[in-house]
Amino acid sequence: MPLHAGHIALIEFGRQHCDELIVSMSYTPVDPINGTLRFGWIREIFQPDPGIIPAISLDDFDNNRLPTYQRTKIWADFLKKRFPPIDLLFSSEAYGDSLAGHLGARHLPFDLTRNRIPVSASAIRTHPFQNWAFIPKIVRPYFVKKICFYGPESTGKSTLARHLAEVYHTEVVPEVARELITSNEFSVDDIIRIGQAQTDRVKEKLKTANQILFCDSDLITTQIYSKKYLGVAPKILMRLEREIQYDLHFLFDIDVPWISDGLRDLGSQRREMMNVFEAELAERNIQPILVRGNWEERERIVRKEIDFLLTSARK
Repeated sequence: MPLHAGHIALIEFGRQHCDELIVSMSYTPVDPINGTLRFGWIREIFQPDPGIIPAISLDDFDNNRLPTYQRTKIWADFLKKRFPPIDLLFSSEAYGDSLAGHLGARHLPFDLTRNRIPVSASAIRTHPFQNWAFIPKIVRPYFVKKICFYGPESTGKSTLARHLAEVYHTEVVPEVARELITSNEFSVDDIIRIGQAQTDRVKEKLKTANQILFCDSDLITTQIYSKKYLGVAPKILMRLEREIQYDLHFLFDIDVPWISDGLRDLGSQRREMMNVFEAELAERNIQPILVRGNWEERERIVRKEIDFLLTSARK
């Protein structure tokens, strides 16, 4: 937890020595990383090779209070029931010999000392950015920090999001609504389409983001404007909101000039809208970081928090 370069090297090593390789992954309901998600990573990475067979099992048979020899006997009994006869066991663990003995199989160890690939899953979970090179591309989105720029119109969110994406060599998710509508005359179907597109764009950009992802808008914002212009927020928007959890919300204050751009039309209601944005976060118990001041001060506030976030994850 998670799948990393060491696991992949072990699997590739095993594949060189057998006709059919079973990759056995067990999980518990309280794992720090969801078992179904982890299994999906394995399946996608090794899907091109029909000789590699991923298998998922609920780990409800172990007893970690027993000595290793007795535990590996339990594991072997499970594996004998779960799979066809096993000739070879591949592992990077000290218990490999014991487990292989119970299986009546030969153990071929790989990189037991972790010299070839000096990483562990626990190290990745604790310090993902420090170990970024060992995390497969398909797994990286799980660890990317999602940053939401949030607040009323004409407060500098879009400009700063694009700028900081360049500074940190990463991706930015724009306010997708601006790609789909040209005026504030839109329907419920339009707002649902916007909400789905915004959510899909975040998921898409997570695949190529470099450690952090800047998001200009979120589904809370979509619901705010849906209520403002349509008088209602479709329930599907709340469901879509739950699909993306942000690591930081930056709330942009209205202490800068309002600039019309053809789509903005709430310049006379800035304080009212600021109150709405604040209330929506409070209702969800989200504590934002307030961004205010001139443009240089705004950038300084955001970069200080981002740098702290990245540094903390690298230590």
